Amino acid sequence: MDRIHDTASAGQNPLERLMNALPGFKGYREKELRRDTDRILRDHLAARLDLLKKSLNEAAAAATRSGGLDAINDIETARKRLDRVSNRVRYADRGYAPLFAVLKIDEAALARVYDFDVALMEGADAIARAAGVKAMIAEIDAFDARLNDRESVLRGIQ
Repeated sequence: MDRIHDTASAGQNPLERLMNALPGFKGYREKELRRDTDRILRDHLAARLDLLKKSLNEAAAAATRSGGLDAINDIETARKRLDRVSNRVRYADRGYAPLFAVLKIDEAALARVYDFDVALMEGADAIARAAGVKAMIAEIDAFDARLNDRESVLRGIQ
């Protein structure tokens, strides 16, 4: 994720670089850049999870054709849970707090959210590598728990 952030920082136009020279403005811009980087990473992650849903759809179709109706329930459970976590990732909070918000999101919390998002990429890999539908369900549940931890950081609980 640092690579995405560095690329976005390097792509600033002259006006943005000038605004960064204003006292207090650079920190604001850095937070916004970090939030935008986080959104890009989450969009990429949600797309990866959507690809996994496609493979589950294909597995369900194959099980239906071969008469393996016992597997359909597990596949459907995995599909529903994967759909839920994919949407949670796609629509997760960006760590935005308006100027007069009760709960402020500081730079350290944004960095922790950033770390959670990188760990979520590893979680998506674990879901993809799962051997069997039941193992995939367990990995999806672990991924969902990591999303809960991410939200706790944004709420200031962790």
